[in-house]
Amino acid sequence: MVNSPLRDEELEALRRIDTCTVSNAIETFAVRLRNTGFADARLRCMFPDCGPLVGYAATARLRTGEPPIAGRIYHDRTDWWNSILEVPTPRIVVLEDMDHHPGLGAFLGEVHAAILLALGCVGYVTNGAVRDLPRVRQLGLQLFAGNAAVSHAYAHIFDCGVPIVVAGLEVHPGDLLHGDQHGLLTVPTNIASKIPAVAAKQRESEEKIIQLCQSNEFSLEKLREALKLFS
Repeated sequence: MVNSPLRDEELEALRRIDTCTVSNAIETFAVRLRNTGFADARLRCMFPDCGPLVGYAATARLRTGEPPIAGRIYHDRTDWWNSILEVPTPRIVVLEDMDHHPGLGAFLGEVHAAILLALGCVGYVTNGAVRDLPRVRQLGLQLFAGNAAVSHAYAHIFDCGVPIVVAGLEVHPGDLLHGDQHGLLTVPTNIASKIPAVAAKQRESEEKIIQLCQSNEFSLEKLREALKLFS
């Protein structure tokens, strides 16, 4: 769980940066391997033109392929909502679909989107399915999912507040997440406040290379010199 959440202005600074740039900035701190810390291509941003999503993860596990052992479906278990409130705002619910073939049924539609928004959530992430996309978009909840589905089938939560894995990305309760149309990643909280400044410096270096490539002064020699200064 998060010991010291970022200030509002620090979160807003991260929202102004695309996720690729955040990924590049994280690499400069050498806090993890470059092939870790992000979801793979099985996870899709359902509303790619809605801008970056930033928030803290509230985790749970679900199944949709078989009925729950006791009770009916998702509205018979609501205690997991309390675990969402244990995470700082803004919150992102992250559900791991544990079915052998994830995505048969959709846990989240327009009703649960409204519930999550009321609980201070700004996004929902799952390796499974979502539905009611036009209405959820209208409500203002960002979605990352494996696919869309027409039915909720036997969707039910069976565990919450635990480490999970979604599309290859390990997520712990309280992890800071950043995502946009390119994908989703975790942001180490010990460097999160430093990322905007590093990102600005990287963008400046990249822009110089782009301008050189577009100028009449371009040459391979100048390009090689410019790349020596880029880091």
